[in-house]
Amino acid sequence: MSYRTADSLRSVTLDDVRGARKMLSGVARVTALEGSRYLSRLVGAPVHLKCENLQRTGSFKLRGAYVRIAGLLPEERAAGVVAASAGNHAQGVALASSLLGVHATVFMPQGAPLPKVSATRDYGAEVRLHGQVVDETLAAAEEYAARTGAVFIHPFDHPDVIAGQGTVGLEILEQCPEVRTIVVGMGGGGLAAGIAVAVKALRPDVRIVGVQAEGAACYPPSLAAGRPVSLRNPATMADGIRVGRPGVVPFGIVGELVDEVRTVSEDELSAALLLCLERAKLVVEPAGASPVAALLAAPETFEGPVVAVLSGGNVDPVLMQRVLRHGMAAQGRYLAVRLRLTDRPGALATLLGVLSAADANVLDVSHVRTDPRLGLTEAEVELHLETKGPAHCAELGRVLRDAGYPVIA
Repeated sequence: MSYRTADSLRSVTLDDVRGARKMLSGVARVTALEGSRYLSRLVGAPVHLKCENLQRTGSFKLRGAYVRIAGLLPEERAAGVVAASAGNHAQGVALASSLLGVHATVFMPQGAPLPKVSATRDYGAEVRLHGQVVDETLAAAEEYAARTGAVFIHPFDHPDVIAGQGTVGLEILEQCPEVRTIVVGMGGGGLAAGIAVAVKALRPDVRIVGVQAEGAACYPPSLAAGRPVSLRNPATMADGIRVGRPGVVPFGIVGELVDEVRTVSEDELSAALLLCLERAKLVVEPAGASPVAALLAAPETFEGPVVAVLSGGNVDPVLMQRVLRHGMAAQGRYLAVRLRLTDRPGALATLLGVLSAADANVLDVSHVRTDPRLGLTEAEVELHLETKGPAHCAELGRVLRDAGYPVIA
């Protein structure tokens, strides 16, 4: 690729991370470390949340982007920088460039959420929408860099970027000196690699656990093969960690310093996002909630005190609505059913009365009377219900069947 240079292949050291921290003084926030009583009870030891979702631009990405751009030579800065991203990296590059007086061009997919596109422009970058998927956007950014001489700022595959992300690890050690396990989401691996470099150099006894979404888990097969392996079609709601191939630089660090890589399901991600919102009062995107998902999936396997890194909070409101419903459904707190009833006056009111008596909260009703699948005197109703858990869902199914309503789904 056009960004690969001899410098980009050098290793990352604790001194690099410490230098990055000095560079970021007054630029990146030292984000809060918040305790979670709910997760602590599950794990049986203190659990803390490192709130990078409250970082400037809403994620840790500012750290690495700023360090990378600040380290450019004057002639490189004059040529400008270019990046490709669907959201968090775009905003990090945009703000970092603005603070350093460097022109930034950011390529984003045409389907990128409008709030993220708007935020990137507001931070000062020129946004160009290109391609339907990130790979097409990345190719366009690299072509632009080759044509114009702009410096390509990779989201994770460069030592300066990794060093910047590693400052999160230094903060964790200062805020929670007794930490035994750090859990961090992984896409390309830049954040996990940076944290591992900083933490293992100072506290080699601390366990580092990386977390990937099942549908975009490029690290397990890559680590097994001993080299970065590409996934054909990475798919997950967690766009912040939807990466099809590990970065070369972070892969080497992860393989050496990260103790374990786990995967989590979409249901587990949804439940984690919902927990962060309800219990911690924190807005976290699915990628940022992945460490919490791992804790929920197997709380007994983590030695405490535990620090879970909430890497970002830039979630599209439309996606948030879908994910919250998905999370509620995964916990048995949301139920969608379709059933048929006789199309006569008062039939729908009678049905709603049955549900009310069973203590179900009706969120939405769709009533269809005209459809080739329906008989002359039939109507079909789709109901979205708020429920109290799996047992309540099962009870509602029994109540509806006992009342004579054929449940279709």
